[in-house]
Amino acid sequence: MEKTPSLPQLLQLAVKHEASDLHLSVGYPPILRVNGVLTTLPLPPYTNDRLESELLSLLDTHQRQRLQVDKNIDFAFSTPDARFRVNIFYQLAGIAAAIRVLSTRIRTLEDLPAPPALAELVKKKQGLILVTGPTGCGKSTTLAAMIDRIDSERHAHIITIEDPIEYIFEGKNCLINQREIGRHAKSFADALRSALREDPDVILVGEMRDLETISLALTAAETGHLVLSTLHTNNVAETVDRVINVFPGEQQNFIRHIFANVIQGIISQSLVPKRDGTRRIAVMEVLIATPAIRNLIRENKSHQILSVVQMSTQEKMQTFDQALVNLYNQGLISYDTAISFARDPVFVESSVKMSK
Repeated sequence: MEKTPSLPQLLQLAVKHEASDLHLSVGYPPILRVNGVLTTLPLPPYTNDRLESELLSLLDTHQRQRLQVDKNIDFAFSTPDARFRVNIFYQLAGIAAAIRVLSTRIRTLEDLPAPPALAELVKKKQGLILVTGPTGCGKSTTLAAMIDRIDSERHAHIITIEDPIEYIFEGKNCLINQREIGRHAKSFADALRSALREDPDVILVGEMRDLETISLALTAAETGHLVLSTLHTNNVAETVDRVINVFPGEQQNFIRHIFANVIQGIISQSLVPKRDGTRRIAVMEVLIATPAIRNLIRENKSHQILSVVQMSTQEKMQTFDQALVNLYNQGLISYDTAISFARDPVFVESSVKMSK
């Protein structure tokens, strides 16, 4: 086995191999996640002393104190090659870290590629846009592309509230202020409450984690701001239920009406392998808040939402399976990928046959 490279060398290796993540854990060699698959490097396993020394070198005094108290810490940093989002934590065998590799270049909506609906959504002057999906599905990349489009097309004040800051925006036409939880604000709720007094046009909330943050985000969207945020949900209908069910039962009918009024669109996404094997591509289920969708939300009929989405392609909506078929027809994913990731394989198979 080779000698384990230093942490900076491992980060360079992760960038070189286009890994999405680098995992470091006591008792294991370094592990890369490439195209969604974990690959163990042919290196010696880490001892706790060696790994702790490497990881603590990334932290300043304040961050080390936080790690000792909380036993985990999130932060981000940049090198000339890339930007990295880091979570250091303690586990049974000792210290460990999950390091997400972020590009220093913000991808455009065309780069992703995103459905045309996203370019239309970011033209909205107020309301709520949600990007949802499991951890590691590219939500931050999609949001960054949407903010970049706003920055290119408008003259606006954008405030981002993140934990930690992932993509750094330089500001083309917009004034962009980026705030990080822990460094610049105590919590998402505190930062969002403050943002309402800072004359923003657009607010990016990295994650709607709790009732207070969700409530404030709805208020911001209701009072003339465009709010973009994320949730960990698996489809657009589940997202509607998740937002409303956070609130106490006696408030839910009232919140349902507010949410129906402010929601502009929901993008629920996941990553699948590209046909050429170079990287993964986002499959995006898209809901646009048409009068029919808003009525379903008000009337507590979220179970009917996916059917309306499926029948509303003229409004640039698409279900997850329709998105898979579209990507297959564009030659971006293989037939096997479309079928294996389909929520309704029979629908995808029949749609592919009809398109031939």
